[in-house]
Amino acid sequence: MGRGAAVAIAVLCGLAAAGLYLTAVLGSTGALILVYLTQLPLFIAGLWLGAGAAALAGLTATAVMLGASDALGAGIFAALNAVPVVLLVRQALLARRRPDGAVDWYPSGLLTGWLTALALAGLAAAVLLLGGRQGVEAQLNPMLGRLLAELGDPNPADRDALAHLLVMVMPGVAAASWMAMVAANGILAQGVLARFGVAWRPSPDLAALTLPAWMLPVLAAASLATAVGGTARFFGVNALIVLGVPFCLAGLAVVHTVARRLPHPMAALIPIYAMAALFGWPLMVIAIVGLFECGFRLRRRLAGNGSVGGNFDG
Repeated sequence: MGRGAAVAIAVLCGLAAAGLYLTAVLGSTGALILVYLTQLPLFIAGLWLGAGAAALAGLTATAVMLGASDALGAGIFAALNAVPVVLLVRQALLARRRPDGAVDWYPSGLLTGWLTALALAGLAAAVLLLGGRQGVEAQLNPMLGRLLAELGDPNPADRDALAHLLVMVMPGVAAASWMAMVAANGILAQGVLARFGVAWRPSPDLAALTLPAWMLPVLAAASLATAVGGTARFFGVNALIVLGVPFCLAGLAVVHTVARRLPHPMAALIPIYAMAALFGWPLMVIAIVGLFECGFRLRRRLAGNGSVGGNFDG
């Protein structure tokens, strides 16, 4: 593909991303679904044509947002969509060649580590910029109070208690939801490109996902922070929610490893994913499995002599 065609595709992907994001002004349920797919064109540009194309698509979309809203709106768009996609695409396309000629691509576990680090950094920045727990409560409590009142809760004391609980976990839930959105768009883009044979790299294997070593110490630190109180406890609780996402992925890696030992793997996987989507609580069980995987390397026993995960210096 020529350079001009690649530039044109990247610009079109950026325009598509901005268009999807701007559908939020329509205010309908369908529009919210389109907004969720904002990062998909950016990932398509990057995983097809490289990190430079992802950057050009992100710049194009950010420029459109600047013209359609203001500097703050464009900055929020860039921070939530363009910059993370460019960084993750850049890492995903790293590779090294072995002496035997085989290629080692950047592992999915390290990509998960980058995504988690971005979410934790964004969470910390948001909490600090808003003035800690008190600042977050001052911003969210009035909104939640009005919302709960509109839902018809007649007891002000119960309403305030529920609002307080929601404020305590909302930043972490929002960050975890953002992580799920990024991962979903990246996986979908890679799947589409692989289907048409134009993906830059082969699709990562979920069963081979191994989280970076720093995850467990960060989990321990977040757990200890919950016992301190104040802003430290607030951040610790929300950091634990964020860390639930990578440990859930590690648990799914174990599930996929076990399923491959069965005669019909999909017959086992489909009910698990269906239950997780319908009830939610299976994800907590899977995250606990992921925690044990990180501590005890369960898959090494389940996978026999084959290697699980892999290392990558970079």
